[in-house]
Amino acid sequence: MTATTTTAGRLTALGRAEITLLVRNRSSLFVALALPALMVVAVRNSLGSLDLAGTGIDPDTALMTSGTGLALVLVVHMNLVSAYVARREDLVLKRLRTGEASDAEILAGSALPAAALALAQCAALGAAGAALLGTGAPERPWLLAAGVLLGVVLMAVLAAATSAVTRTVESAQITTLPMLLLSSVGSGLVLPLALLPDRLAGLCELLPLTGAMTLVRAGWTGGAEPAELATAVLGALAWTLLGVFAVRRWFRWEPRR
Repeated sequence: MTATTTTAGRLTALGRAEITLLVRNRSSLFVALALPALMVVAVRNSLGSLDLAGTGIDPDTALMTSGTGLALVLVVHMNLVSAYVARREDLVLKRLRTGEASDAEILAGSALPAAALALAQCAALGAAGAALLGTGAPERPWLLAAGVLLGVVLMAVLAAATSAVTRTVESAQITTLPMLLLSSVGSGLVLPLALLPDRLAGLCELLPLTGAMTLVRAGWTGGAEPAELATAVLGALAWTLLGVFAVRRWFRWEPRR
């Protein structure tokens, strides 16, 4: 039996259905829209009390980097973990597998609204920074774009993997907390890695989001060595591949009975 729809059509249909459900869910909509903005305000206040002299990063650029990372974690990872678990428990994922869409298309289509929303928020953050803070354009916009895209893909893959150990939508608030805390402290979302001791900063470079954030930071400041950029890309890709393996091995399409 041949397929009657295209991959693009199936992804569009899945994305449209997911965004409709997102709009109807007020708590998820708040996490996706309002929470990142509130966190950016809190980070700005905390950055004002830090001594960034000698780090090569000014407070406004640090804020742009932090805001981008928060959008990735809050909008993509946290939102998608809840979405995947909710669709699984409602048997939506099980029903979708009986249609033409492949497993990868189902997961990707469900992630499209969160990914698009995160990209829009990152673009809005950059525009607001240029208009209100005078940050200007990124020094290396291609690095910024690469970091954001890698971060979106990585957070979506890890969200699918995290949903495998998340029993209910309510427990997603707990299972997503490690990613938020580790990224905030160790990947430079709240505290720039340049302020950490060298040994601790070296360990933090192994965290999932650090590679993408290194590219984002380099995109804004333009100050990064080729070896550092290569390490960042390899780290992000390694975590993405590890996440894909975890999804293929442990992702659950049906509720636990």
